[in-house]
Amino acid sequence: MGSMSMGPLSPGLRQRLLQGQAGSLPEPSASRAVVIFISSNISDMDAEREALECMAYPEVQSFCRKHGLTFEVVDLRWGIRDTQATDHLTTELCLEELDRCQKTSIGPAFVALLGDQYGPCPVPARIEEKEWDVLRAQLTSRPEDLELVARYFRRDDNTIPPTYILQPPGSMEARGPEEATLTSILRAGAQEAWRQGLISQEQWTCYHRSVIEWEIEQGLLSSARGDQGATIFLRDVQDLSKHILDDCSLKMVDRLADGCLDTNAQSLLSGLKGRILDAQPGALKSHCLPWTRDLVNPKNKAHARYLKELSEQFVARTNHQVLEQLRELELARQELGWLYQEIRHHLWQSTESTRIFCGHQEFLAQLGQQLRQDENRPHTPLVLYGPPGIGKTSLMCKLAQQVPRLLGHKTVVILRLLGTSKMSLDARSLLHSVSFQLCLAYGLPLPPTQVLEAHTRVGHFFHTLLHTVSQRNFESLVLLLDSVDDLDSTCHSQRVSWLPLKCPPRVHLILSTCSGQQVLHTLQQTLKDPCAYWEVKALSGSQGQEFIQLLLAAERRTLSPGQRDVLWASLPECGHPGRLRLAFEEARKWASFTVPVPLATTAEEATHQLCIRLEETHGQLLVAHVLGYIVCSRYGLSEAELKDVLSLDDEVLQAVYRDWTPPSKELLRFPPLLWVRLRRDLGHCLTRKPVDGCMLLAIAQRQLSQVIQVRYLSGPERAKRHGVLADFFSGAWSQGTKKRVTLPLVGKPLNLDRKVAPQPLWFSGTVANRRKLTELPFHLLHAGRMEELKQEVLGNMNWICCRGISGSIEELLDDFDMCAPHMDSPEVGLVREALQLCRPAVELRGMAEVRCVRVFAEGTLAISASKDHTLRLWSLLSGQEKVTILDRGSSDSTEPQSWDLHVDEINRLIYSTSGTKISVWNLETSKLAFCMAGDASDPWACVAVLAARSLLLAVSKGGTVSVWSSATGKLQEKRQLACITGETPTCAVSVQTQAKLVAGFSSGSVAVVSGGEDRLLEKLPEAVGLLVVSEDDSLLAAGFGRSVRIFLADSQGFHQFMATDLEHEDVVETAVWGPENNLIITGSRDALIQVWSLSDQGTLLHVLEGVGAPASLLVRGGTLVVSASWKSSSFKIWDLTSIQKLWSPAPFLDRTGLTAVSHHGSYVYFPKVGDKNKVTIWDVAEGKEQDSLDTSNEVRCLEVAEQAKLLFTGLVSGIVLVFPLNSRQDVLCIPPPEARKAVNCMSLSKREDRLAIAYDNIVLVLDISPGDPCPTIEGPTYTFYTQLPETIAGVAVLADYRVLYGMTAGGLFLYDCARSKVFPLEAHGSRVSCLDISHGEQLAVSGAEDALLCLWDLQACRGILEMSYEAPSWLSSLSMLWSTESSPPAMVSWLPQAMAISSESAFSAPQPELPRKTLSRISRRQCGWLRPGREKSRLRQRPPRLQGQQLQRERNRNQIKAHRSALYCESPLRQGMQGLALTQLLEANWPSLLVLCRPQANHLTNHLSLFC
Repeated sequence: MGSMSMGPLSPGLRQRLLQGQAGSLPEPSASRAVVIFISSNISDMDAEREALECMAYPEVQSFCRKHGLTFEVVDLRWGIRDTQATDHLTTELCLEELDRCQKTSIGPAFVALLGDQYGPCPVPARIEEKEWDVLRAQLTSRPEDLELVARYFRRDDNTIPPTYILQPPGSMEARGPEEATLTSILRAGAQEAWRQGLISQEQWTCYHRSVIEWEIEQGLLSSARGDQGATIFLRDVQDLSKHILDDCSLKMVDRLADGCLDTNAQSLLSGLKGRILDAQPGALKSHCLPWTRDLVNPKNKAHARYLKELSEQFVARTNHQVLEQLRELELARQELGWLYQEIRHHLWQSTESTRIFCGHQEFLAQLGQQLRQDENRPHTPLVLYGPPGIGKTSLMCKLAQQVPRLLGHKTVVILRLLGTSKMSLDARSLLHSVSFQLCLAYGLPLPPTQVLEAHTRVGHFFHTLLHTVSQRNFESLVLLLDSVDDLDSTCHSQRVSWLPLKCPPRVHLILSTCSGQQVLHTLQQTLKDPCAYWEVKALSGSQGQEFIQLLLAAERRTLSPGQRDVLWASLPECGHPGRLRLAFEEARKWASFTVPVPLATTAEEATHQLCIRLEETHGQLLVAHVLGYIVCSRYGLSEAELKDVLSLDDEVLQAVYRDWTPPSKELLRFPPLLWVRLRRDLGHCLTRKPVDGCMLLAIAQRQLSQVIQVRYLSGPERAKRHGVLADFFSGAWSQGTKKRVTLPLVGKPLNLDRKVAPQPLWFSGTVANRRKLTELPFHLLHAGRMEELKQEVLGNMNWICCRGISGSIEELLDDFDMCAPHMDSPEVGLVREALQLCRPAVELRGMAEVRCVRVFAEGTLAISASKDHTLRLWSLLSGQEKVTILDRGSSDSTEPQSWDLHVDEINRLIYSTSGTKISVWNLETSKLAFCMAGDASDPWACVAVLAARSLLLAVSKGGTVSVWSSATGKLQEKRQLACITGETPTCAVSVQTQAKLVAGFSSGSVAVVSGGEDRLLEKLPEAVGLLVVSEDDSLLAAGFGRSVRIFLADSQGFHQFMATDLEHEDVVETAVWGPENNLIITGSRDALIQVWSLSDQGTLLHVLEGVGAPASLLVRGGTLVVSASWKSSSFKIWDLTSIQKLWSPAPFLDRTGLTAVSHHGSYVYFPKVGDKNKVTIWDVAEGKEQDSLDTSNEVRCLEVAEQAKLLFTGLVSGIVLVFPLNSRQDVLCIPPPEARKAVNCMSLSKREDRLAIAYDNIVLVLDISPGDPCPTIEGPTYTFYTQLPETIAGVAVLADYRVLYGMTAGGLFLYDCARSKVFPLEAHGSRVSCLDISHGEQLAVSGAEDALLCLWDLQACRGILEMSYEAPSWLSSLSMLWSTESSPPAMVSWLPQAMAISSESAFSAPQPELPRKTLSRISRRQCGWLRPGREKSRLRQRPPRLQGQQLQRERNRNQIKAHRSALYCESPLRQGMQGLALTQLLEANWPSLLVLCRPQANHLTNHLSLFC
């Protein structure tokens, strides 16, 4: 089934591919698609086709997508009229489309629905001259028949050999019954000629075979795969022969023009069924139905049951065939198959591009001479440039073929036609594939993939690789990169950053680009040498004519002398290959009897002429929309995607169904035949490129793409095309969601299912929807749907996680980089910065499972030990592997292995322990200094290097103590532990200042071991799980069970420091000391991390929430602590200084309930205690009053405009004073509407551009606009009265001048100022005490004194949700963490007696991705738009400690949690953590974290990641 099912490549072929030798290669297929051609008679199987469309295809599609496959059905008889279905051109298209399905489909490619109709036998579209003469001879005795045949066929001498062409229906009068007569005449003539032996059996069948038999012949009977790729579903109506002449039965069988039974067709049908049964019985699936008069009727239970069984069998059969093919592919799969597929794609494209090559021989010779001159010296890369269509690609491909002859047959040629495949779309992917090919071609170690994925380092790696190749001194390298300007536009700023300014000897780099493009200007700024630029010029006039003659000959076509004169006259001295190709495409369609019109003289005019011809044939609207969608797509569209998109385009459907109605009353689809016809006429204008497992269609010529944009995508049309594409990739109209349309012949709106593919983020647990991830952000952006882009993509954690997990952080950041310049959104920038923190600064990848890591040299180097017994020395500054040391370890492979490393920086030695062997390596020479072997039956349990006494001390599992000289490796002592018997060592730690080893044992013993003695330090009640010593060796912590005991160093060793142990609620797994030994941080299996004060006798200071898995790893660097787990790919970074400040903030006293909090939670504003004529400004971080403002009147309400830096104070006098927060000058005053009216409440809109001031029954709405030095306040723009007896208690204003206000009696109203209209909402039962609005201003929440919270839909003016709080008092203030407009927000509220708040807030933070300190009314404006997880909000007071069960909440693995106290990151490798090390990169002075990740079950490797 095409190249997808080919077996593994032979070693010889792999080597030829790596060297760039094309040879004879079949067309590659990188598509992972199931494409099924549906064959049936148009008038016989309508019910079956609709049943499959509704019931079977969605099931198969879901199955395929879960296996990473796309699914497409090709039913060219859907939605068209009978005359189109039986047209001779349709027959050719059907067979061509069936051939495409067979070449590209994985598994099934052909399904036939066969009933009791054979179908009409179409007249052959072409009859060659010799065959025509034979048929004509048979008709000479019947001049009328001969005259009829001659009228329908015309001789075309432009074909080689000459051919008689059937004229299309539009070229002559309506055929009526003459067409049937023509068919019978030709069949009779062919029958006689075959009887006489004048024509072959194959020629005879062209006149006696229906379309469905042609399709079954090609799809099954002549297919090499037989029934493995094809199925025939046979509908067998029992007793039909007894009722065949009934009127109801005649509809199901073939009839003649007079309505009588066509017995000849029935005979041919019987013969076809017999051939199928004899040749491929396994492909035939029969369904027997009893004959009834209303057989084809949805209400007929037997028929309905048959349709259900047919659909179920289709699903089962298709899924089985797909699985069988996947098993074959899995067995044939080879390592690095993606690379060989990529190379084959470009080499095959190169062969096709040079199949017809003319001219430029002198240019190629000059290039070859330049390559030979540069062979043995450093030189500048070469750049070929010229206008679009001038032939640069053909030149590059031809040069690639000639290079081995120029530089030697061993020369490695790497060719990439940029933009034609997934791995050539952007610089990062390009260098990824090129580097792999280079390494394999030259036998070099494969590059570290993680380094290649980081664009900042890939250039350096690429340069190093080129120099490495150059130094081999015997194999040249030529790297050709065509169309550099086709690299992804999101990488424009970086697209040549990887380009070497000089190529070393024997390495040649040749680029091509279009003149007049920004890329050429960028190259000229980078490569200053003018000799590096070679202009590609047009062919001469004679070469142009030769080129067209070669093209015609390849198509077995010629032109008449008159047509040739017209052609040359239209192309005077034209040598532009692109223009010549367009002229050829027009001329090849000329028959010898065609009278041509003059062609356009320029390439642009010719391209417009092509579009006009397409519009005349297929309709202007269809051509405009199809080409518009392809050009608007980011990388192209698959055929299945394009047909779905056209099915969503109401304008296209209205044009298509202008003259006939669709075949179904339940669903509406675009007729695929119309697309296939247009695609055929587009021909060379389209190209296919493999992207994300799909074969995508794209415009092949830049000139045509530009013309399409001018003709079809001007004004609002481009946004419309992007809008429909956004609807498709978002799945807005999938999964049964119906879309309304009005068709011309129906006259009323129809609400029909378009049956387009669903678009979930994940097709299965491991298969992501890569096409949606790639295309949707692009189309939302260009459709101008910015809010949807923020909510559904850039602010959707599900999206962010899926994009990061299925791709990479780099791809996710590319999306943000693409959208950010077009969005005025600080939130987008904040999320991007948070994602940057998730990206490792350096990735280190070993070849086997890494078991141990040590960081040294002040954080610039690391040494790792792997399970394959290699030691690798890494530079943490560059990510490069410096040295690899092979350490064989224990010779017994069955022996339990233990790994440990110690670095002696003074003596430059590395001590590595593996099993029963200790090896010492010289760090400078990487040579083995000496080796110490133990007893194979008693492996080491713990090893320590005691530098103070130059000793190496080891304790075995059996309790044997061995002491060596760490300088020479000489054994000094070997003895058995005296103080411990019958216990196994479980952990140990070295105390360097005392030159001792402290070891813990399985029954709770803790022993101090030195070179000469050992003694029991403590007997703990449980096995010792961990031992940790402080940096100055003054403190020792021993973990056992759920407890940790602290010891203080003394002259004898250690003694217990505190009377009580530190207690957890679960087993303690890890601990780390604070920076000044005044803290200890411990982690336990319940995922909690506890911070203890040793200065205060073990007081619990803080309980931190880990990563949702056992806290098995803690490491500290300075004041930063990192927590991780073996069972999680996430880690958190905590700042100990912030933790201490957060836990014991100084409270402020406010008993008014009028508090306002700044966005960042840094400042709190409230009336001064004892003097309500002043406002206190409270500094939360310092825990004290920073300043106060004098209002000269009692304060009634406060509002903070953080962006405008303004504080609004509403006074009892009715005045509103406005204080600039960055200045104490220029206080603004807003007077009341009436004298002596007190301000009740105020509200700012989310964008801070509207201010509402509410009095008893009056509301003023004012505008706030930017100004210098302070914003200006204008208005009131609107003033309205409530006309109610009660007074206003709360107010909220929207940007569109709508005002939500609540009353003291509980009434709630929405007033539209612009329309002077009020909308009442359902009233509360008591005074409305607080109101708030969501960011999108679609939702609102209200709180009342009865502790009831209500969520409202402001568009529909109705309630959505109620929450009742069991509180000792009423709700007086309200804060909201808005998620999205489509889901309920999280809410935080507080009571009057709980107003002493800190920077962390007194309440739980249910959204872990939001800073806890920002839980305030104003904080939502900055961070509330980011969609949180699914956790529910709840009100509770701060507990003395957090309970483990409250913290075990489900999390999205890749959520970014930016707490003030913790930064939450996700390893891109999505593996559990096995080791951590905090270090300081001296050059950058950045705190850095080295992470050792556990291997996944299906991976043999694991990785080291360095995060900054």
